[in-house]
Amino acid sequence: MSTMRAVVAETAGGPDVLRLVETTRPASVGPEFLIKVHAAGVNPVDVQTRAGLGAAEAASWPLVLGNDLSGTVVEAPYEAHHLKVGDEVYGMTLVPRLPGAYAEYAAVPGLFLAKKPRGLSHVEAAGVPLAALTAWGAVVEVAKAHEGQRILIHAGAGGVGHFAVQFAAFFGAHVITTGSGHNLGWLRELGAHEVVDYTAGPFEEQVAPVDTVIDLVGNAQQETGRRSLDVLKAGGLLVDVPIGDWPTLAEDAAAAGVRATGFRVAPDGTTLAVVSRLIESGDVRVYVDQVFDLADAGAAHAALETGRTRGKIVLAVADS
Repeated sequence: MSTMRAVVAETAGGPDVLRLVETTRPASVGPEFLIKVHAAGVNPVDVQTRAGLGAAEAASWPLVLGNDLSGTVVEAPYEAHHLKVGDEVYGMTLVPRLPGAYAEYAAVPGLFLAKKPRGLSHVEAAGVPLAALTAWGAVVEVAKAHEGQRILIHAGAGGVGHFAVQFAAFFGAHVITTGSGHNLGWLRELGAHEVVDYTAGPFEEQVAPVDTVIDLVGNAQQETGRRSLDVLKAGGLLVDVPIGDWPTLAEDAAAAGVRATGFRVAPDGTTLAVVSRLIESGDVRVYVDQVFDLADAGAAHAALETGRTRGKIVLAVADS
């Protein structure tokens, strides 16, 4: 076949710009694998790019979105590669530099892929890569979660947040997380030691001083980042994941006597393989809140934009 079904954003705009079309199937080049996509994760970065924000400045329209995929290897770059034709894999693409995963096929560099965790369906696996790699980078690589450390994680029930809570708890940190009332029990099940209902009052009035804040909300929403400075111990660290919404981050942190940094995720099959082992051992789990058909990508984006998702939203692209 030389063509495939894909969802494209015809131009920047709302969910209605997403269209299911017949388009040319990608060809793998050099170290790339051709993957038959079974499922694709839906992430806030997809919504932002579709809206013309962030990475959209490098986009060429129409654009195939989707940074997360789970599927089967159709073509491998060479016979002796440890990932072979027929293997079930998952990983990230690099939209908009590469066409995304809202399609029946995707060409993906081998360094971006890992074998799909045993026991996960393709739909479940597609909810892992970007969110888990973001959480791992912020919690493990930057914050260096460890026993005795007090970590506050904002939006623990979200796609990135529910992994961040689990990773921090796995490495022995004392985990405090914010969420709405109906998610508090679930967050405790994920490993949070303290849960704060942000709808019941300012979180800074409910949290004792912490060593680290992982901010997955951003300063643009009710100045969550700035208010987080008030709960950090002297010399503590704030990791700001929604980069770009707090221009004075460094100055404000320095004035408060704490440290601060942004974080950007990158595709990383090696780290994803470590995450796979944690999933297979039962130490970490993925929660998929809603599944939409590929043709309903616009509805999936609209659902994500409500801000009420627990865990992940995934597109079912092919029979798994």
